[in-house]
Amino acid sequence: MKNMPTVKLGIVAVSRDCFPATLSEQRRKDVAAALGKAKIPVTEVTTVVENENHVMEALAALKAADCNALVVYLGNFGPEGPETMLAQKFCGPVMFAAAAEETGKNLVKGRGDAYCGMLNASYNLGLRGVKAYIPEYPVGTACEVAAMIGEFLPVAKALIALKKLKIFTFGPRPFDFLACNAPIKPLFDLGIEIQENSELDLYVKFKANENDPRVKEVAADMAAELGQGNKQPGVLNRLAQLEITLLDWAEANKGASEYFVFANKCWPAFQTQFGMVPCYVNSRLAARGIPVSCETDIYGAVTEYILQIVTDLPATLLDINNTVPYDMYDENKKNLGSYKPTDLFMGFHCGNTPICHLKNGELKYQLIMNRLLEDPNEEPDITRGTLEGQINPGQVTLFRIQSTADCELRSYIAHGETLDIDPCSFGGIGIIAVPEMARFYRHVLVGKQYPHHAGLGFGHVGKTLFSIMKMLGVCDVAYNKPAGQLYCGENPF
Repeated sequence: MKNMPTVKLGIVAVSRDCFPATLSEQRRKDVAAALGKAKIPVTEVTTVVENENHVMEALAALKAADCNALVVYLGNFGPEGPETMLAQKFCGPVMFAAAAEETGKNLVKGRGDAYCGMLNASYNLGLRGVKAYIPEYPVGTACEVAAMIGEFLPVAKALIALKKLKIFTFGPRPFDFLACNAPIKPLFDLGIEIQENSELDLYVKFKANENDPRVKEVAADMAAELGQGNKQPGVLNRLAQLEITLLDWAEANKGASEYFVFANKCWPAFQTQFGMVPCYVNSRLAARGIPVSCETDIYGAVTEYILQIVTDLPATLLDINNTVPYDMYDENKKNLGSYKPTDLFMGFHCGNTPICHLKNGELKYQLIMNRLLEDPNEEPDITRGTLEGQINPGQVTLFRIQSTADCELRSYIAHGETLDIDPCSFGGIGIIAVPEMARFYRHVLVGKQYPHHAGLGFGHVGKTLFSIMKMLGVCDVAYNKPAGQLYCGENPF
């Protein structure tokens, strides 16, 4: 996938001048060696920071190596002022970690006291107003610190990407889906750019591309990707025309940003004017690392983008849509383990999920829009373009970042799995199990007034997402609490 940054990591050892700098230096080399074994590239800055002059030397070395993320490593107690100044002046995400003592046989000349130094480092980061990434337990051996750095990388990647992200929107957020409306100021506060456009702007460019030779090339690529699932070949040219139009728009309008996503209105005027449902195009762009959220869901687009960064896989956006009937539950009970009926729901969208995440994905037409816009006795035309199929079974993470009406960011994270059970319905759809989903639904999704769109990431990545939310300053990060742990306001009786 494209449309994401590459993390170029640097590591700088620090040393308080009354401790031997050679201790920090050797311990840094040990961490770098452990990173090498883990195949994590890193630039080792040879300057050991003991004072402000060393800070400037280290920053120059980091800049020369094009480092965009930094590990400040306390090989011993560390100098509180210089080490936090280094973090303050570095332009990128910074992690702090400290060395554990290696052996009880060398606790006189070889004791570093970094366990103590991390406390003062944290205090001084607060004084400088620097938000650094600090692991859950930030002290360890070389191999343990290397593992911590491995967990830092996707966090750093997300923070770098969001600072250089632009969201393109087309069309006003639908009145019938007010849940997709939320204040966008918190996104500007994160450094994200937003360019809101009219559907007419897109339509003008779309019409201009009608005879573009690329249309046939992209349509042929679509046909090859769909294979036997190409049930609506007559709409491929229109879909291809839209795809090149969106990509052209982004290329011409990225400006100072490096990465981009879309949040586009997709009904009902879209069908009558563009002559299709855009879902399959959305799925193809998402597969290339360019999420396109439905119904102008700006926060949905950011949600998908964060998920793809932390999983290194395309994500999708689904409605938390409908319950699983009891008869379907009973018929499949032997495959459900300890899941209760209320732990299950169906995640659905018209057809935006990338084909790599679907069992037997097929290009079809949107049944609900067809009822609204076309004669049911005639062959579908303008409502063609959905990519439909059962979502592949496996581990998933439900996630969303959202603004409240008063511009406070909040989010939720829940681990679950998509089950290998036929949903017996239409669209891109899957039966998803989340432990204690009923209580999570009531006290988080309903209780905290989240919209119906949820990001679905493929894999369990809650730990990384939680760290990213903390680094972004999101204080309210909800999760599905296990039985016996009450939510605030949950009835205990």
